[in-house]
Amino acid sequence: MNDVFEIMGTTRAMRRLKPDPVPDELIKKILEAGTAAANGGNFQTWRFLVIKDPAKKKAVQVWYKKAFDEVIGPRYASAAPPPGATADKYKRQHGAVEYLTEHYHEAPVWIVACLVDGPNPARGNGASIYPAVQNMLLAIRALGLGSTLTTRHMMFAKESDAALGLPEGVHSYAILPIGYPMGKFGPVGRGKLSDFVYLDNWDQPYPAVTG
Repeated sequence: MNDVFEIMGTTRAMRRLKPDPVPDELIKKILEAGTAAANGGNFQTWRFLVIKDPAKKKAVQVWYKKAFDEVIGPRYASAAPPPGATADKYKRQHGAVEYLTEHYHEAPVWIVACLVDGPNPARGNGASIYPAVQNMLLAIRALGLGSTLTTRHMMFAKESDAALGLPEGVHSYAILPIGYPMGKFGPVGRGKLSDFVYLDNWDQPYPAVTG
């Protein structure tokens, strides 16, 4: 049980990945972890597109970078460090985000998490795919691989989904670029639990997580 909590506590975003191939048997284990996740009504409307084609990845990276250049980059440049991060750590994170932006398509394998959700997806649909995404991230960490949850391509959703070749009525909700990490695993950077948890009323401290 302690190993589970250790994995969760060290599943940090790994944005610098080696180009070395990832064995298909490991990708299969990651996908199996994804399909073990909770999903609405157990309807299992998820679909997982494994991408290795360099041309297809590059076609999506164009939109991923456009979103960085127009929105994400300026936001990083002007934002204060998030909870649990110093200015120096936040600067390093920004550097890693820039690196991933430029090398997104070079990750050896992508898993694109999709839903068969029709022409007008509802707000709650993500509840049937993001638990699977988190399961896969934990499995990736347990296998010694690196990844990070990316959704930025959804700023240009129609263009990105077209580049991925998704059929009508299917939408992508996340892309996990997967590879062997260049860096080392370590604890995730988060704020104090007491900053985020309340008891019964908004802003009323929950004693169990204070002190």
